Amino acid sequence: MWRALALFLALCGAPAGAQGLPSGVPASAVVVLDRDLLFTQTRFGRRILSDIEASSRELAAENRRIEAELEAEERALTERRAELPPEEFQSLADAFDEKVTGIRQTQDAKARNIQLRSDRAQAIFFEQANPILLDLVREIGALVILDRRIVIASADRVDITTLARDRIDAALGEGEGLPDAVSPSGTD
Repeated sequence: MWRALALFLALCGAPAGAQGLPSGVPASAVVVLDRDLLFTQTRFGRRILSDIEASSRELAAENRRIEAELEAEERALTERRAELPPEEFQSLADAFDEKVTGIRQTQDAKARNIQLRSDRAQAIFFEQANPILLDLVREIGALVILDRRIVIASADRVDITTLARDRIDAALGEGEGLPDAVSPSGTD
């Protein structure tokens, strides 16, 4: 099967219109691209990741602060247990448990929001990158771009990730002027 695929690719040879290929790009009907690497190595992708990481760090710091406050409140409640009637203590303990549950739900929602913003930002990145990739495919005369994750074997020469990254950086920079998908209101 692999020999048949290699033979097919060899027979495809240089697609028509693959004149004046960028340096180092072979004439091939099929090229591969590492989408994850493309995202993490472009200036736009790195900015998105930096913004998401900053939001995650802020949430982690907030969680640590809240945890310390809740631990202190729990200790104080536990210390009062001996001096309170059982019904009053139980009422305070139930209220504390309800408070903790509410805080946990709020903080979990914030974490989910960060993940949603990350997903949305990546979607915007690839929406903006797609026309650049299509232009690149036309320029090199390829017929198909395959995601490297689904390719079992290929020659490194047909990997256009670096070339695509350079084109995307030149066209999009850090994503200035594009929808700010990682801002707190980025899920609107």
